Formats: sequence, structure tokens, C-alpha cells
Amino acid sequence: MIETLLDTAFEPERHQRTAYKVREGTEWLEALSFAALDENELLAGTIQCWPVALTDEAGRRHPMIMVGPVAVLPSQQGRGYGQALVTASLTAIDPRAPLPQVMIGDLDYYGRFFGFANTPTAGWQLPGPFEHHRLLVRSANPAILPTQGMLGPWRG
Repeated sequence: MIETLLDTAFEPERHQRTAYKVREGTEWLEALSFAALDENELLAGTIQCWPVALTDEAGRRHPMIMVGPVAVLPSQQGRGYGQALVTASLTAIDPRAPLPQVMIGDLDYYGRFFGFANTPTAGWQLPGPFEHHRLLVRSANPAILPTQGMLGPWRG
């Protein structure tokens, strides 16, 4: 059902997107991934989170959580499902040791509602084409984030 929803929300060619290369070969983090059901108990939306890492210029790997995809059926958009799903995922992260969260998304929306920013990611690279201004990060301590690096799957 989730795969069908993702195909409907994005398109079947979504697997060619750079975000899929960033998390390639990893399993989604079940404790941080959620589904939203509509009033008829049908799947209306979903969010998945993934283990990724930013490898800095010295070869050190900095673990992070990739948030997304966040998908809501077109017929259910504008009803708050997306915001509720992101809130559920971010709230589920252990506040005692929160890993930075990274995503590819709209700064106006994710910055305003959830505190994501794109300034710390200016020197980061991804394994495929992307729009730099859409690479966002949220961190309890942005000063610890490397200024340069390549984002990719975490296989710890």
C-alpha cells in the first residue's frame, strides 16, 4: 500500500531520484516512520526515515536521519496529514541524543514549521543531481555539522 501511495504521490519513476541514491541499500527506520489513515481507515499518507551519513573531507562519517519521503494522496492534501506525519517522526527521535535530520524539501515550509535550514548544507554533495537550496538539515547544535561532505547511505 505504501509503494502504491508513493507512486501516486510522486510517480513510478521516483526511484531514479537522487534521494533514493542517498539511502540506497538501507532499511527504513521503523520507529521513526508512520502512516496516516483517513476517516475510513484507508491509507492517506506516509513518512519514512532512513539512516544516512555525511562523509567529511577527512573520511569521517557523521550519522544522520534522512526524513522522507513524506507523501499524502492528492485527494487528501491540505488536511494536515503531512504536517502530522513530520511532527510524529521528529517527535519520536530520542531527545537525549538527537542525530541531525536531513531532507530534500521546500525551505519555506520545512523551515517555518520544523526548523530546517539550508545554510549548513551549502558545501554538501549528493550522489546525483539536486537543487542545493532544497537540501535541508535540522540539528540541535548546527555548529557540529561538517561544512563539506558527501551524503550517502549509513551502513554501520
